[in-house]
Amino acid sequence: MDMPTVAIVGRPNVGKSTLFNRLVGKKLALVDDRPGVTRDRREGDVTFGGLQFRVIDTAGLEEADEKTLTGRMRMQTEAAILAADVVLFVIDARAGVLPADQPFAELVRRSGCPVILIANKAEGGTGLAGAYEAFTLGLGDPIPFSAEHGEGLGELHEALTGALPKRDDDEADEDAPGGRSLKVAIVGRPNAGKSTLINHMLGEERLLVGPEAGITRDSISLDWEWRGRRIKLHDTAGMRRRARIDDKLEKLAVSDGLRAVRFAEVVVVLLDATIPFEKQDLTIVDLVESEGRAVVIGLNKWDLVADQPGLLKQLREDCTRLLPQVRGVSVVPLSGLAGDGIDKLMQAVVDAAEVWDKRISTSRINDWLSEATSRNPPPAVSGRRIKIRYATQVKSRPPHFALFGNQLNALPKSYTRYLVNGLREAFELPGTPIRLSLRTSQNPFDKG
Repeated sequence: MDMPTVAIVGRPNVGKSTLFNRLVGKKLALVDDRPGVTRDRREGDVTFGGLQFRVIDTAGLEEADEKTLTGRMRMQTEAAILAADVVLFVIDARAGVLPADQPFAELVRRSGCPVILIANKAEGGTGLAGAYEAFTLGLGDPIPFSAEHGEGLGELHEALTGALPKRDDDEADEDAPGGRSLKVAIVGRPNAGKSTLINHMLGEERLLVGPEAGITRDSISLDWEWRGRRIKLHDTAGMRRRARIDDKLEKLAVSDGLRAVRFAEVVVVLLDATIPFEKQDLTIVDLVESEGRAVVIGLNKWDLVADQPGLLKQLREDCTRLLPQVRGVSVVPLSGLAGDGIDKLMQAVVDAAEVWDKRISTSRINDWLSEATSRNPPPAVSGRRIKIRYATQVKSRPPHFALFGNQLNALPKSYTRYLVNGLREAFELPGTPIRLSLRTSQNPFDKG
């Protein structure tokens, strides 16, 4: 799996870069008594008592006009917060909590990311009063710490152990010899042919199959290789509407299937081509999209269909109409029983994984943004036009973009859809979920 990300944020000169150097074990970041030494985000890989993560050192948070260097540095820091799995919020314990700490504590709280509060410069008991004062920030228990002398590392390790995303058992083997496996979950309604398809992929009757719906109960994980690429396949129980599920065991099986979706990279939603796009099929695709997984749609039992070319064209049009949230998703006809179409399905899976993992440079995104907003400007609110100043990609897997500007909380959903569709088309992101965060400036100097 990608290593989790930990961002170090706080006011200038509270010791963020010293903490960064302490964690990575090298003096990678410049450290000086003057505030504002760090401008760009600096990243380093950390191995810390069995924990592995990527740490980001950020510029000090300061209020400033977004057009200034300080303002642009702040936007870089905000982007790091958006991309982080855990935030280390650092204050100077000797100085205590200053008025400038409060708005940035609120910014971190709004991000929804787990936060660990570090009261730095508390060596030898110095600054303990400031550390206790940090309770007022509402970010939980502060850790008295000294980045300079390494005091408080045990408490920090304990806090990080609780806050970092847990590795699944399957993910612990990802860096083993032979390369990382691409994790693929196959989901669908009962009796869509999921187990039959996987058996044909494996070339053996590995999974129990039959005409009865609901044979599969556990989410089964299987190792496979396709064209030299390691694949970890997850067969899942059929998913029915919740109102129709009375059996406790079936509820557990569906819950296990949802877990497989969450740990997959690509999810193949298998449809019965003789009765495609039932309401539950659409619900399953919506669930996969909400979990942020790459999607491929497989039309199984294609050998039972008459007028295959005409129906395929119609079903692809239906897919565009019914599933706009994954516009451009691959729709692959196949037969799990006969083994037809498996190569095309797997090629679509590999292509979907590459799109899901795609990164786009900030300069290209902002060139596109300038053209998109010129062609169709954002609307005005109370006579004042919404301004989108800047955009960047903060994450991949799935692609996640952040927009910075003023009054973005008033941006209509129709306009955000316009931007998402534009991103999808301009940067060739078919079929993958796209996330868009709107970061409205709270800057008192911003006059719009």
